[in-house]
Amino acid sequence: MKAASTKIKIVSYTVLILGLVFFFGPFAILLINAFKSNAEIISSPLALPSSISFKQFGEAMEQMRYWTAFGNSTIITLGSLFVILLCSAMTAHYFVRHKTRANTIWFLAMVASMIIPFQSIMIPLVSIYGAKLGWIQSMPHLTLMFMYVGFGSSLAVFIYHGFIKGIPLELEEASHIDGCTRVQSFFRIVLPILLPTSVTIGILHVLWMWNDFLLPLLILQNAGAGKYTLPLAIQVFKGTYSNDYEKYLPAVVMVVIPIMMIYLFAQRFIIQGVTQGSVK
Repeated sequence: MKAASTKIKIVSYTVLILGLVFFFGPFAILLINAFKSNAEIISSPLALPSSISFKQFGEAMEQMRYWTAFGNSTIITLGSLFVILLCSAMTAHYFVRHKTRANTIWFLAMVASMIIPFQSIMIPLVSIYGAKLGWIQSMPHLTLMFMYVGFGSSLAVFIYHGFIKGIPLELEEASHIDGCTRVQSFFRIVLPILLPTSVTIGILHVLWMWNDFLLPLLILQNAGAGKYTLPLAIQVFKGTYSNDYEKYLPAVVMVVIPIMMIYLFAQRFIIQGVTQGSVK
């Protein structure tokens, strides 16, 4: 028995180590090449840098207007996330507590909408909100946030819905007896209970919105460099015939590091929240 258990542990740890190398390897290569010149990157991409210098990082920050793009990404991501969390929690709560045929159809429609590829509707979106309504030209950031809310709410409602089904209705009824209205009951009783699930949804959506390139490209490409998000701002180092790798790679590192730190800090909430929501 002990021999069999030891073999299982060896195999498990081997698989985990290989998985770590597989997933961390590309980031390690990126980090190594971020300190190299263009000639070193092209000649020996897997070799260690000859010297460590942060000069490229400073030049990249200045050329891509890093802090401006960082502020744009932060405002768009956090603003969209706040609306998604609040509206999705209220919507899911209404669907669970009011089980009508219409609500069931609406819920199933929202779940079904998650399988629609964005590429199949991006041209109509740009045509409607750009050519017809003019929102893209007049308020590009708000238009981008509006679209993020629309595309992100379905998944949030789905996860909230599974979790809220496990919250006893008696808790809300007891608060009504104590004098709370339905709105007060939701914000004082239900919403605090949803905190682990809200953290999970928040992490998933922050990862998506922070790293998204295609939708900001469609909405912000003509808005000017001062309105770019970080994934768009780093494109300044990519040319038609050549790329400035010694600045492009440090820029990618500076874009990835903040969101990676958030993910590493809060990753345990993802499995916890999804598991709790799926078994309720």
